[in-house]
Amino acid sequence: MKFSGKNVLVTGSSRGIGAEIAKTLAGYGLKVWINYRSGAAEADAIKDAIEANGGSAAVIGFDVSDEDAFVDAIKTIVDSDGELSYLVNNAGITNDKLALRMKNEDFMSVINANLTSCFVGCREAMKAMRKKKFGAVVNIASIVGETGNAGQTNYSASKGGVIAMTKSFALESATSGIRYNTVTPGFIATEMTEVLSEDIKNSFTSKIPMGRFGNPSEVAEATAFLLSDHSSYITGETLKVNGGMNMA
Repeated sequence: MKFSGKNVLVTGSSRGIGAEIAKTLAGYGLKVWINYRSGAAEADAIKDAIEANGGSAAVIGFDVSDEDAFVDAIKTIVDSDGELSYLVNNAGITNDKLALRMKNEDFMSVINANLTSCFVGCREAMKAMRKKKFGAVVNIASIVGETGNAGQTNYSASKGGVIAMTKSFALESATSGIRYNTVTPGFIATEMTEVLSEDIKNSFTSKIPMGRFGNPSEVAEATAFLLSDHSSYITGETLKVNGGMNMA
């Protein structure tokens, strides 16, 4: 995989899919800024693992839902490295319940953490990247942002918003040499899915044409492709990583 930039910020990268994305991008030679909100020890462990494999990484702790903190973090990165080449907006939360029982604060907490924070990251990245007329952003959304899901009205809305918003950023930034794309994972084998019972896992798997959950590395490689020079003529697109579960 070929990259013309030198560094990347991956939000929510102390564990799960984000951690795998961070390690994968470091393996391709990028300096990775590992973001965490509360998992400092986990973030340090990812940094140590990257460096043990010959990669370069730094840890930067902030809450993506805090606009000022996000702005300051990108400034810190640019001041340190002279640029921000790539951004992966991966951080997000869930707060699941049926819509009839969902309060406004339940809805907005997820919107702010998943969608508003992504907007801030995309906006600030554009400001930083326009100076060199180069950069790429990948926003990690979800299959439920395309299909909806019972009990996840807030999460589905946030991720559907990310998909639409990404296209708007792509339109506004194309002449500045900056690309914006989205990855929509389906069911991926992470800590969140490990706690599911075998019956529930089998129920989900039966709906996946490829007959299995995805691996975090498969999401990471898709993300790397969309950031890399190999996708230099791709912007405003959504890459589905779901084993064929949603082909529409």
